[in-house]
Amino acid sequence: MRIEDYELLLKLNEIGTIRGTAKAILISQPAVTQRLKYIEDYFGEIIFIRTPKNLVLTPCGEIILEHAKRVIEEEEVLKNKLSQSSDEVLGTLSIACSSLISQRFLPKILGKYTNKFPKVTIDLVTGISEDIRRNHKDYHVCIIRGEQLKESTSIHLFDDPLYIFDTEPFPKDIIKERPLISFKSDDSMHELVDNWLYHHQQQIKPLRTMTVDQIETCKQFMKQGIGMAVLPKSVSDSMMDEFPHIALELDGKPVTRYTWLSYQEGIRELPQVDEFIKMLTNETFM
Repeated sequence: MRIEDYELLLKLNEIGTIRGTAKAILISQPAVTQRLKYIEDYFGEIIFIRTPKNLVLTPCGEIILEHAKRVIEEEEVLKNKLSQSSDEVLGTLSIACSSLISQRFLPKILGKYTNKFPKVTIDLVTGISEDIRRNHKDYHVCIIRGEQLKESTSIHLFDDPLYIFDTEPFPKDIIKERPLISFKSDDSMHELVDNWLYHHQQQIKPLRTMTVDQIETCKQFMKQGIGMAVLPKSVSDSMMDEFPHIALELDGKPVTRYTWLSYQEGIRELPQVDEFIKMLTNETFM
């Protein structure tokens, strides 16, 4: 059995379908099916029952999955020990990163990092900050938005003020009534917007709210005149001269999203992690 086989079992259990797993790991569906059959033949047990909707773990499958988790964890511990004892920077660097940061800033940073440390394996997970917070101990470093992560060392990376955009002007003397386009984010982002709208209900009244998955989709819908959109400066600075907008402020202070780098105490003893943190904290974001 290879480490990749154990990782496949965990991914199948996480996603719940062969088709979804194949899409996530970028190989064909028949290849996933064939590898699963090999693993089940190796153990001589059925690991998953195939139902029309999803995969269901068998009792033997649960035992094998627990073993797979231990094998992968032990492999990671071994790699970390080897990287600490080596003069070269190598090993695995696991990163959990807010989707916005991973799209807007991380490619450039990881490009520089991998050029400098080509023997380091990057394990990157992206998503909304709320999900990352729940599983932050699974990663070497987390880059999240909103409030800093408790029980971790947190370094403030940058502030990202919010603006509301539209294709139509924002009048000062009448209430602006327009649909509001929202993108999938964590609760803290939606709370900031809802609180601002509550305090400005005599100026702006959303007729209805449309929610889309991606921030880029939100931008494009706004550009087509479908409605207003609240966007952080980091992804909208190029739109400032083209579209009407106002800054979100409360009591004269900008409504801002904070971005944090968080990690567990002692993790910087791993050279590959320490080098990434140094590179990230030396970066100019805004």
